[in-house]
This record gives sequence, structure tokens and C-alpha cells, in this order.
Amino acid sequence: MDRNTVDWRGYIPAVTTPFTRDGALDLDALHVQLAWLADEGVQGAILAGTSGEWFAMSARERADLFAAGAEHRSAAFPVLGACNAFTPDEAITHARAAQAAGLDGTLLTPPPYIVPNRKEIVGFYRAVSDAVEIPMTVYNWPRGCVVDMDVDLLGELAQLESVVAVKNSTGDFASFLAGMYALEDQVRYFGLPTSALGADLAILGHGDGLMGTGGILGRDQADFWNAVDAGDRERAIRLGEKDRVYMKAWFRPDYGVQFGNQQAIIKTALRLRGIPAGFVRSPLLELTGAEVARVEATLRELGIETVALTDE
Repeated sequence: MDRNTVDWRGYIPAVTTPFTRDGALDLDALHVQLAWLADEGVQGAILAGTSGEWFAMSARERADLFAAGAEHRSAAFPVLGACNAFTPDEAITHARAAQAAGLDGTLLTPPPYIVPNRKEIVGFYRAVSDAVEIPMTVYNWPRGCVVDMDVDLLGELAQLESVVAVKNSTGDFASFLAGMYALEDQVRYFGLPTSALGADLAILGHGDGLMGTGGILGRDQADFWNAVDAGDRERAIRLGEKDRVYMKAWFRPDYGVQFGNQQAIIKTALRLRGIPAGFVRSPLLELTGAEVARVEATLRELGIETVALTDE
């Protein structure tokens, strides 16, 4: 497998996993959320990522989530399953569930918290690649995994049989660019910013898109990449500026949050838009009233109409 095995491109967000107020997995709400994203023209979705609270779900729930999400996949809307785990055996279990569900691919970080060394990271990914025949995205997520995989390491992982893409969320932009130029002929390369620089790089043919979070802007986020494909730099920049509004209002430059937690912020934003994104699971907490108002004010600044929140 290589980058030509798949045609993933554009905005492919890690979506939230809806839970009811009492913590039950709400697959009906997931169906509504994925249908909305597809109708908005978003170019795909990732299930059970960080935004999807993989850490709060059992293996059975993750498999059920994958099966439900697979119902929405199409040529224009690939659906990937995140297989993040602490051990290779766990990750393989999730990857097999993704394959059995018929998902288009997987996304996988190094084991979080453990801080594995280079040899251990390669061994982890090789074990999963060897065990399952499904396209894999290597996810470099230093904030969550406490390791920042450099270009040489990403290049070694790109040689594994199932690896077709890299999502590089490093805070080191020089390293991001070096990885892009080194690997873009081998794998799909995600993480381009929705800025003037990102638009310029994409129009020049560099990178494949952004695997972001939540998809709260829907069509505007998809259309940044449509404008890039059409060579319409000015429109792409205007659309990308909308991303900057909520990113600056809710998040820090290192992707940490300014208040609450990322999952509750995204779920609240979607619910304010009328999308049933559900609630977070413990140990995460819902936003306070003042924090909800802060999210709503940002949406209104973006010209997005909001609805009254309910407990459902």
C-alpha cells in the first residue's frame, strides 16, 4: 500500500462520539451527525479519535461505533476508525473491528503516556501493520502522546506495508514542512493550516488536507479545500479565516484549551447548531453556563444561528 491506495483529501474531521446524559452510547445521534457532515460536503470522518473520547469507551463500544459509522461511508465520504491504545494487542483488536466493519482505514497514535522510544514505536506500528490488512494513518500527536516523531522516524513508518497517510500535528512547523517534502510522494500528508500559507502550499500541490476536529463549521471547512482545488486562493483564505476565529477564541497555539475541555467545547458548539452531538463521559465534565455562553458568542460572531440547549 501507498498514497495511491486511497484518495483521501480535504477536510476529514475527528468527530465526537455522542453519549446520553447518563453515559450511554448514542448511535442514533451519531447517524444524524455523520449524515449532516456528509450533506455539508465534508470530505470524510474519523471515529473514536481524541475528539471521539476513545479513552472512555470499551472495545465493544468502539466496534459498535465503527459498524454504525461504516453505514455512512462512500467514495466522497471515507470513514476511518481511530485505533489508539496502550498496547499492540489492543490496537490490533480495534483495527480488526474497523476492517470487519468495512471502514476505509485506520488512524493510530503511538501509545500515549508511556513515552516509548524510537525502536518501541516502530515495533508498535509494525505489529499492527502486520496483523491487519487495512490502510493506516500514522498520527503524530505530541501533546497527547508526549513524543514528537521526527522526519526520519515518520519516514521509517511510511515504509510499513499498510501505512498510506500521516497526520502530523507537531507544533514544530519546520519539522512539519520537512516531513511534507520528504514523504508526500509516499503517503498522504495531512495537517496543512487553513491559512494563506496553507492555501499557497496546497495550490502548489503540497499536502493532502487537514484531519481536524469536530467539523463544527461544516461546509465552510470543506469548501476551503474545494477552493484550493479550484485555484481560488482568495476564497480559500476567506474561508480559512473562519477557522482562526474559533481556534483563537477556544484554543491555545499548542492545541490546548482556554477553558473546559476540547470534547465538551466541540459537542456544545454542535448542539448549539442543532446537531445532536451528545455529552461527554467522565472524567470529562460539561461546560459551565458561562463557558457555554462563550462558545455561543463565538458562533454568533461567525454568523451561525444557535438554538436553545436541552438535556437531550
